[in-house]
Amino acid sequence: MVPILLVLLLALVLFGAGFAVEVLWWIALAVLVLWLLGFFVRGTSAAGGRGRWYRW
Repeated sequence: MVPILLVLLLALVLFGAGFAVEVLWWIALAVLVLWLLGFFVRGTSAAGGRGRWYRW
């Protein structure tokens, strides 16, 4: 009985980790798109140069 419960617990943990990794990939993709858009949608600074819309 205990080995079956351990296998089921392991399957649940791996399923949860797989779901979390999938969500993290989508979040990383969204951040990458926003970062790339930052290069195209940036305003000019007071000195006339091209500035960044983010602070880092």
